[in-house]
Amino acid sequence: MKLSRIPGQADARADVSGFATPLVRPATEPYYHAIGDETGVFAAAAQCGLPVMLKGPTGCGKTRFVQHMAWRLQRPLVTVACHDDLTTADLVGRYLIIGDETVWMDGPLTAAVRAGAICYLDEIVEARKDTAVVIHPLTDARRALPVEKRGEYLEAPPDFMLVISYNPGYQSVLKEMKPSTRQRFVALDFDYPEATVEANIVAHEGGVDAAMAQQLVKLGGLTRKLKGAGLDEGAGTRLLVHAAQLIAKGMAPAVACTAAIARPLADEPDTRDALDDLIRAVF
Repeated sequence: MKLSRIPGQADARADVSGFATPLVRPATEPYYHAIGDETGVFAAAAQCGLPVMLKGPTGCGKTRFVQHMAWRLQRPLVTVACHDDLTTADLVGRYLIIGDETVWMDGPLTAAVRAGAICYLDEIVEARKDTAVVIHPLTDARRALPVEKRGEYLEAPPDFMLVISYNPGYQSVLKEMKPSTRQRFVALDFDYPEATVEANIVAHEGGVDAAMAQQLVKLGGLTRKLKGAGLDEGAGTRLLVHAAQLIAKGMAPAVACTAAIARPLADEPDTRDALDDLIRAVF
């Protein structure tokens, strides 16, 4: 999958570090295997101007799904990886001193509104709690973004769409999405696909044959059974693809799986040993 910058738009926006906000459009169709009716629901929500919330475990394809839908709807995409230090100013924008001038720089959310893009806030619950409030006017009938520091009230164009995602498995009392926020969205549940479909994805994205892809999916399924028994979460499809890519470059499967699956999943010695045993059992 290739991404192309949109001429005349990306260069006009900047994030809080002074770098251009990445307003991109997939140049080729991002590979995505639909599991249910998620593409139809998303497209209908886009037509209605409704925000969408994606819920599912790490590495199950949420981000790829958004990239695929941006390509399908022919809309630019802005992606924001949310984190503990993400502030309202990071999303909306702030004034920066550049040389002898004070210059306003749009944040990614403001840039997306201006451009009529899809704005994807990945793992929204990781952001600071006060940050979520800024998206509320964009998720109801107002469809607007107040930019208080500039005294602006930006009405979102019809093509603007807000998409958020989070992993319910990692929720805690401190990182729980408020009902007042959740109930503003159309929600789609994501999970790991059934084994045959997942093997097709791993083969396509990882560049390995069907037999190897099936073995990797088998290993992934075994690691997921360790959830709650040493692992917070098993290997996602993304990790299986990483292992496949290493194998496709000539690395021994056991070595590739140790590096791409076992070590990213665990640091605790007993859990690492259990994962190593699973790799030896499969390969």
